[in-house]
Amino acid sequence: MAEEKQEQQEEQEPKKGKKSFVKWIVVAFLVIGLGTGGFAGWKFYTGLSSGGAKQEEKKVAQKPGIWSLGSLVVNLMDNNGERYLKTTIQLEVSSQDGLAELEELRPKVTDSILVLLSSKNYKEIAGFEGKQSLRDEIAVRTNRYMTKGQVKRIYFTEFLIQ
Repeated sequence: MAEEKQEQQEEQEPKKGKKSFVKWIVVAFLVIGLGTGGFAGWKFYTGLSSGGAKQEEKKVAQKPGIWSLGSLVVNLMDNNGERYLKTTIQLEVSSQDGLAELEELRPKVTDSILVLLSSKNYKEIAGFEGKQSLRDEIAVRTNRYMTKGQVKRIYFTEFLIQ
């Protein structure tokens, strides 16, 4: 009997050693996994907080604005100049720098648009397609002068042909 108890104890001791070895491996994997996950989470959090600030700065720097050209009155080309166009034009610019640049270029831009408008006749600008074409031409002419931004859209807030 004493021999049987001794054999049972010997059999249990190696099992305890294997169990404790497996436990240590599991614990090591958990510690490594939690440490790696924690580090990755910390990097993600700090990346979001600093990256978000950088993106906000870019948004502020690239904030578009609206520049008003004001009201313009021109004689149209048809009927010996008896018809006229009165329009108020707003330009959407891609950046705040573009707004300041347009203010400096106001005489050039105004002259260019006045020449364009006075070269049109009623049939060219009366319909939807005519107005769209006019918007495109105004944007192209204005963008030729600009270096710090671009005109994105043209808005007619008043458009009267008589």
